[in-house]
Amino acid sequence: MNEEIRTYNEKQTSDDKEICNELATIIDSKLTNSESKIWHSHPVWFLDGNPIVGYSKQKKGIRLMFWSGADFDEDNLSVRGKKFKDASIFFNNVSEIETNDLRRWLIKSKKIQWDYKNIVKRKGQLERLY
Repeated sequence: MNEEIRTYNEKQTSDDKEICNELATIIDSKLTNSESKIWHSHPVWFLDGNPIVGYSKQKKGIRLMFWSGADFDEDNLSVRGKKFKDASIFFNNVSEIETNDLRRWLIKSKKIQWDYKNIVKRKGQLERLY
């Protein structure tokens, strides 16, 4: 696990730390060619410089967000915005993490990507990569 992410996880409450560690472990195991780091104050994984998945502490719990998740066609991921293609799910206990679902979403995250890396250059317009 990336040391910055480990430090982020350690700063969470006991329950949240358990969730974060489980998420990071599963994400690392499925996105083996990714770069992970703290980006905008929370853990994010990138493929070729494009943000794929990350998590953050919010009032509703630990939010796991997939940047291109709106196109995954997954009922358990709630679509957040209309302009962007993100989708997320909240966890309040590690037992809520459905490992098979998470692994499936991570596989989809490699196959379904929108180009967030160049969104500024394209003046807010997203283009489909895969």
